[in-house]
Amino acid sequence: MTGVLVIEDDDRIRLSLILALQDEGYRVRGAGTAEEGIAEQRRDPADTVLVDLMLPGLDGYECIRELRRADAVPIVVISARDDTHDVVAALEAGADDYLVKPVAVKELSARLRALRRRLRAATMTPVPTMRFGHLEVVPEAGEVRLRGEPVPVTRTEFRLLCELAHHAGRVLSRQQLLERVWDYTVGDERLVDVHIGRLRQKIEEDTTAPRHLVTVRGLGYRLQA
Repeated sequence: MTGVLVIEDDDRIRLSLILALQDEGYRVRGAGTAEEGIAEQRRDPADTVLVDLMLPGLDGYECIRELRRADAVPIVVISARDDTHDVVAALEAGADDYLVKPVAVKELSARLRALRRRLRAATMTPVPTMRFGHLEVVPEAGEVRLRGEPVPVTRTEFRLLCELAHHAGRVLSRQQLLERVWDYTVGDERLVDVHIGRLRQKIEEDTTAPRHLVTVRGLGYRLQA
């Protein structure tokens, strides 16, 4: 049974999420502060963590960073904040997904299942190394290398780059990337834009040189040598 940890300071919302997810078949625990949640995750790691941003004491962003330092557990933000700045900041802190309150439990459950499928897919038979100039994508090792040196990328960034590499030279729309990388039929396209931006910071050596990750206005993104 998949374990979920809900870090939410509002007792009513936390209990509602716990009961609803239990009805969906999850094993669910709750914490009212970031500190309690981090301690609980260290004591008995859950398969997925849900985090509110507006927590007392240590806020949600720092909570995500602390959880991410410890392991690669999937983290989903559930917040009343829907500003793009908040979405970007949460994803950059290390969250895998972002949902705006009020959250439909069926949608949340679908997102959690998609996260688990993505983790299982990561264990499937790897494909050979793909090279694009000085950039190498090495599925077998789960690595990205630039001029032979490993580039630190998150699990989602790696899957995104692999998907673009498999279709090098082709334009993939944001919706196609959401479906293939996040396994979402419906989702926030800002997820794609934020992760593309982070990848660019890591693999583009010279901003004046031609880019590996190319934006095709109105269509999507393309990976080229």
